[in-house]
Amino acid sequence: MAPWLPTKEEKYGVAVWNFPRTSEHHLPLQIGETVHILQASEGWYRGYSLRNRAIRGIFPASLIHLKSAVVERRGAEESVVPAEIPMVQEITTTLWEWATIWKQLYVAGQMERYQQVKRMMYELMEQRSQLLSGTLPKDELLQLKKEVTGKIDYGNRILALDLVVRDEDENILDPDKTSIISLFQAHKKAAQTITQRIQEETSLQQSTLGCSARLAASPSHSLYLCVRNFVCNIGEEAQLFMALYDPGEQRMISENYVIRWASTGVPQDIELLNNLKAVFTDLGSKDLKRERLFLVCQIIRVGRMDLRETYSRKLSTGLRRPFGISVMDITDITKGKCESDEDKQHFIPVHLAAADNDFLHNMIRKAVEGKDINHKGQGFWVSLKMLWGDLSQARKDHPHLVDRSTVVARKLGYPEVIMPGKQGDVRNDIYLTLVQGEFDKGNKKTQKNVEVTVCVCDESGSVVQNVIYHGVGDKPASEYRSVVYYQQRHQRWMETVKIAVPIEDVHKTHLRFTFRHRSSSDSKDKSERIFSMAFVKLMRPDGTTLRDGEHDLVLYKGDSRKLEDADAYLTLPSVRNLSEPKLLSGSSFRVSGGTSGLTMSARDSFQISTLVCSTKLTQNVNLLGLLKWRSKPSLLSRNLQKLMNVDGGEVIKFLQDTLDALFSIMMENSDTDVYDTLVFDALVFIVGLVADRKFQHFNAVLEAYIRQHFSATLAYKKLISVLTQYVDHASRGEPCELLMRTFKALEYIFKFIVRSRHLFAQLYEGKETAEFQCSLQRFFLSLNQLMKSPLEGPTLLSQ
Repeated sequence: MAPWLPTKEEKYGVAVWNFPRTSEHHLPLQIGETVHILQASEGWYRGYSLRNRAIRGIFPASLIHLKSAVVERRGAEESVVPAEIPMVQEITTTLWEWATIWKQLYVAGQMERYQQVKRMMYELMEQRSQLLSGTLPKDELLQLKKEVTGKIDYGNRILALDLVVRDEDENILDPDKTSIISLFQAHKKAAQTITQRIQEETSLQQSTLGCSARLAASPSHSLYLCVRNFVCNIGEEAQLFMALYDPGEQRMISENYVIRWASTGVPQDIELLNNLKAVFTDLGSKDLKRERLFLVCQIIRVGRMDLRETYSRKLSTGLRRPFGISVMDITDITKGKCESDEDKQHFIPVHLAAADNDFLHNMIRKAVEGKDINHKGQGFWVSLKMLWGDLSQARKDHPHLVDRSTVVARKLGYPEVIMPGKQGDVRNDIYLTLVQGEFDKGNKKTQKNVEVTVCVCDESGSVVQNVIYHGVGDKPASEYRSVVYYQQRHQRWMETVKIAVPIEDVHKTHLRFTFRHRSSSDSKDKSERIFSMAFVKLMRPDGTTLRDGEHDLVLYKGDSRKLEDADAYLTLPSVRNLSEPKLLSGSSFRVSGGTSGLTMSARDSFQISTLVCSTKLTQNVNLLGLLKWRSKPSLLSRNLQKLMNVDGGEVIKFLQDTLDALFSIMMENSDTDVYDTLVFDALVFIVGLVADRKFQHFNAVLEAYIRQHFSATLAYKKLISVLTQYVDHASRGEPCELLMRTFKALEYIFKFIVRSRHLFAQLYEGKETAEFQCSLQRFFLSLNQLMKSPLEGPTLLSQ
């Protein structure tokens, strides 16, 4: 046997497995026990446990996870100091101490205290991971240390352990270096803090607000997904599309998380191996109230038409074909009914397509009902965890889960709260769904294998590059090719992609859909030409975006070159008019004028669905008129009046832009009072919307706008003037319908006034202070006059 030699680098480690004592020379170890290593020989270490330094022995090196440490006084009297953050060491020590008592509580049957300690231990482990991640800035690190020490001190108190006193930086005070008076004061402060914490904890336990209710009360939260492994015998490259699915509405409610899988059974991007992480964000209280919610994965293989065909003859490749789906009911996880843990793995079986013409959307519908289970042991292993709050909160609370490599999948729609100025909430996304189509076989003996190609084109017909996203986690592409279903007259795709066109280019772009038959033979496939085309413009003639919902598009036939010529089709109608009678005979008819060379197909049909999620482009004409008031200043008065008729939800989505427009009108017309009353009424209308219970979360948005974005230095003069006029009219008995709404909005009106005056004083070094005080005095005198008024009109009684 090789001699025992003193170790140089291997000095400190943690046992990762239990090691029982089977020989007098062995040192018994338990999982998590730390050891000081003195010597090494042929896969064995000699040393002692830091829990009992008196007993020394040998133990296998394979059971020890080495950690960095600082060695003091090398030699016979050497000692090791772990290089970890002192707070991490304290958490580890605390967990060891609590674990022993925790087991005793279980044996004694004290289940309430047992569950409480269990919860705190899990929280400490979570916070320990955050400390070890090394991604927290200094201020957040200090805040986290305060939370950790507060939890440790509270736990020690309820478990009747010693109280630990600390300094202002949350470090344990050294009694040898601290005066008695300082120790006493620190002890007294710690005792008061813990007593207060116990009172808060008691009141929290008495609250009937459960986990699911707290979750529902949160305006926004996220679901963390980690794909641990995917085992499936496909034999070709594959694309995995993972999203959240509502079986009640039979639609996806989130963007797709795309994973490109190689034929070798690993991700195509090998760097993503063991790092397939995504977080589904913007989930609000309404999403929690869904009856059921599923995590769904659609598996699409990319290769030849039929897997059973051999390569004995030249086959067409690159076809996107249906392979299977996976579904998992995550309702209990999202509602907080069951505990979610990023380390727990769930197996989701793959439901293989029974036939080449199985529509993936229909397979999902059947799978969530528990039908047609044919997985053959193939599937996914995933971990799921609910994360409280929005994305920024999730990054702060779970930096080890949501880091730079974590892919973010947003909801198909707006979050319940859109904060102004936040980079994450500035959106200009158009979600396009290929819904269904019906295609006549024409002169072919069998039905066509239809492939739809989607691209975004400008006015000249040139393809706009890299604006189509198959999903998140994938690079943008210039076109999208649909799944090919074998010989089906009626196609049902239900495939969603995101179109991200720059805002300044939306008005001159359109979507073009081309349809082509795909053959399994490579030679035949290359000879196939586009047999039909459809298009739709992203912006309507009135300047608003394409309406949300389904669109039945007109299909055109003709020469394949003409079908891709924008000059030939852009002047033609793109959407079918439902009021037009359907043709009774003939497969197509020539478009009036005849110059385009295109004919409108009557037997074929094609439907898409669109959803616009833009904080810069609106679908409302009246709101658009206000936001772009400079282009038509003659219509400004009418647009200000019509703002009151715009749906509240639409105004809220464009809250910052609308407020910016109102104050721009006020500032750019500072020398006249023509628009003052109209702008004031519009402002009162918006504040009234925020006060509505439906939009109550937007109070924070309005507050943030006033603090961070509002910049109208002269607005205070006009706001006080109109406000005083309204009060004067009411005190004289004149009808003033808006006064009651104005008084309800008075808090925010004055916040705008105060902020405006503060900005003016900063800019002009306190000028016109006397004038401002006089205007305020006039307002309060008018208000006093209103209160003294003997009139008992409806306006006064309503106050």
